[in-house]
This record gives sequence, structure tokens and C-alpha cells, in this order.
Amino acid sequence: MSDDRILPPPPPNPYASPQPAPEQTPAPQRQRGRAGFAAAVVAGALVVGAAAGVGGAAAYDAAQGGADTAAGSPTSAQVVDTGDAPAAKGSVEDVASTVLPSVVKIDVATSQGEGSGSGIILSSDGQILTNNHVVEGAGQDGRITVSFSDGSHADARVLGTDPLTDTAVIQAEGVSGLTPATMGKSGNVDVGQEVVAIGSPFGLDATVTSGIVSALDRPVNVGTDNTGNATVYPAIQTDAAINPGNSGGPLVDMEGHVIGINSSIRSSGSSSYTQAGSIGLGFAIPIDEVMDIVDQLAAGETPTHARLGIGVTDAATTSTAVQITDGAVVGEITNGSAAADAGLEQGDVVTKVDDHEITSADSLIATIRSYRPGDEVTLTYQRGDQEQTTTVTLESDGSST
Repeated sequence: MSDDRILPPPPPNPYASPQPAPEQTPAPQRQRGRAGFAAAVVAGALVVGAAAGVGGAAAYDAAQGGADTAAGSPTSAQVVDTGDAPAAKGSVEDVASTVLPSVVKIDVATSQGEGSGSGIILSSDGQILTNNHVVEGAGQDGRITVSFSDGSHADARVLGTDPLTDTAVIQAEGVSGLTPATMGKSGNVDVGQEVVAIGSPFGLDATVTSGIVSALDRPVNVGTDNTGNATVYPAIQTDAAINPGNSGGPLVDMEGHVIGINSSIRSSGSSSYTQAGSIGLGFAIPIDEVMDIVDQLAAGETPTHARLGIGVTDAATTSTAVQITDGAVVGEITNGSAAADAGLEQGDVVTKVDDHEITSADSLIATIRSYRPGDEVTLTYQRGDQEQTTTVTLESDGSST
């Protein structure tokens, strides 16, 4: 199981209460199995807004309980009752009342400790979408408990997980009549539009925050799976407050439709606690990119992903005959792969997939992951001083290691 991921270096055990850290604590990197509730995001100390260790909520309670209350003299301030007006359509209040019944808090307890995250109700009988790093640590000896908006609780089991997209589906036991969330289209999202995030930051369930979409298709790398494949997705970036414990909860538009799964945050790296807080840089997995995977997980199937069959590095860090600062340089090419069949060669620099600009290796991986096996794409690449294009039919990793 993983807590919020702090990048670079490996994340601390998110099950433990946050402890003061030295001023230059190396940022944790995602380790095999993502111990704790931890992972990592590209470009500096990126933290997955994931499971919150119990220490987060405990720190909040202690701060509240230890506050001194100044005694003041009685006042005769006038009380005005303006009534409780109905929420305006499309307001944050309206969205919250619509979506809150479809969001759950997920608590995971193992022999290593405890942590919490969030989830999105998919079906009335208890199928719930969350992040892989929220529940993967449950293993054989763990226990997953789901808390619903009406205050009820249920045990849950894992139906399936997918480390490559950081998604998982769990099944709450013995429940019925739940309110499934309404899925939207992340492809319709625009930079600047208003959004709402709902989840359980630091264990504080049913927390609502709001903001805007700050950027789209931001390549976010939260490490690798146990076979060395990178977990990278083309994230929706938002300034809505996302903190440890928000992972697995929904990012919704102002109609209350789920457009993303809150998964990662970026930290300034200067927090005095091992679990950093929000600085307005949160990242959500676009719902369009993972719904096919989610359907496979819910059906108990092994998820499949599109692939080119190549290894890549950043153009900016690779010496080429022609100086190119953006793009993904083709390294090893698997024999018989989609890339080999399309005529790609080592040293080619991929700069575009269809209309998507490719700026780095992570950018290419995230973009290819947004397609499905069998999709046909046009690659633009630089070979020497010549720009060329080729058509590629993406293969599936279902039959590969």
C-alpha cells in the first residue's frame, strides 16, 4: 500500500505518524511494492495525494485540543437568521451535495501499520474505484474498511489492481442501494474551468475543496512496477487543495461528473513533516484514460495496455547529431514490436504522436498509455536532420512480460 508520494527519492513509511525532518531530507523514491502509502511524481518532490497515515489526523486533533481559549466578556451581538437558501445550480455547494454520497473513505490496516485513502462508488452493490497505491499493501494479512457518507461501514476485498495506471477496484461486502458516481469525459476538460475535489485528507472524511484546472496532459511519473515498467499518466493538474488521504477520490466538474482520480501532489520539499501538504499543485488521472482498465479490473480480468515496444530516454539528455531539446530518443527496439514493424530505428527522436507534442520520455509513455491496444497512431520523429512520419498500430502488453 502506498501513502503520498514524495519525489525524488523514496517515500517514508506513510503508516507512521509524521515526524520532524531535517532541513534537507532526501525526497523518497517509490520502492518495489510501494511500501507504506507512498510513491513519487516527476520533476522534484512530487507527493501522491494518497493514503494518509493516522499521524496526520492525530496532529490535527492535538493542535485543536491544545489551543488556549481566551475568555471574553459577554456581548450582545445581534443574531440574524437569513434562512438556508437552496444551493445555486452549478455551485460548489450543489456539486458537493450531489457527489458526497458517492465518495468513501478507505482505511487499510496491515501488520506494518495503518493508512487511509478515498474511493469512488461505481455500482450500487459496492464496487469502488481507488488508487492502486491506496490498497496494494493490504496483501494477504491486511484488512480494508470502507466508510460511507451515511456513517455506515463495511469490510472490502480487492477485485483487481493495475500498478501501471495506479488504479484499483475493490468490493465492499454486504452492501446495497449505494449511489454510484456519474462519470464524465476528461477529454472535454479545458484549462481554467472550475473543478471540485472530494476525499479524506489526513483521514478527515467527506472533505470538499475547489479550484480550477491548471494544466492538461502533464506527464506524471510515480515510479515503476515490480517488472521495471514506468507508472506514468497524462495528468489533469489542479490548484484545488489535495493532501495525503485524497488519493482515490474524485475530481469533478461543476455538473458533478467525475473527470479524474486524485492521485498525486507536488511538495515544496520544505515541510517539517514527512507527509507534505498541498501547495496548489495536485494531479488527477484523467478518467477517459483508465475506464477500459477499470472495467477489466471490475470483471476480474488482467488489464492490458498499449505499447510501442521500445525503450526511450529524454532528448535533452541524449547527444544527437542534430541538437534537439524536446522529444523521446528511441533506444532498444523489441524484435517484432509495433515500433520495429513501423520502421523506427535507434537514435530516432519522437516529437509527436498524432497531434500530441512529445517533450520527454515520460511524455511519450504517458501519451501511448492514453491509447488502447490496436489503435493506429501517427508518429512524427527526427532522424538525423530529416523529419519523418510513420503509422503505427499499437500492440498489447497482454502477451508480453
